[in-house]
Amino acid sequence: MDRPAVAVPILRLGDVLVTGLLDDLDDRSAVAFSLELTERIADDRARGVLIDISRLEIIDSFAARTLMEVTAMARLMGARLIVAGMRPAVAVTLVELGLELTGIETAVHAEQAMTMLGWRSSQQPLKGAL
Repeated sequence: MDRPAVAVPILRLGDVLVTGLLDDLDDRSAVAFSLELTERIADDRARGVLIDISRLEIIDSFAARTLMEVTAMARLMGARLIVAGMRPAVAVTLVELGLELTGIETAVHAEQAMTMLGWRSSQQPLKGAL
């Protein structure tokens, strides 16, 4: 069975996967994204996942359900998933649609999510840096 290519990159930082969602993620791409992300969690033995949705300007019930399903799958696989960067309009839409992102941890921005996943920001310059 051929799967559609995932248009959203999934980066690995140690034992954390970092990815994001874009506005133009259609239903087929969302399913492909879910499959790719769960496979990467298993293959990379990820203990944490950050999904940055700061570029997502609107959300529908399918995208919300996809986030909940990916969160449940990640949890079953032993990974903690945090959604970061929700815009006010997206939050308002979720409330107006009566959608609750049950079980989804959220953070204001990606840096806060990485801190929640155990990463620390280094304020010191790299050796040899100007």
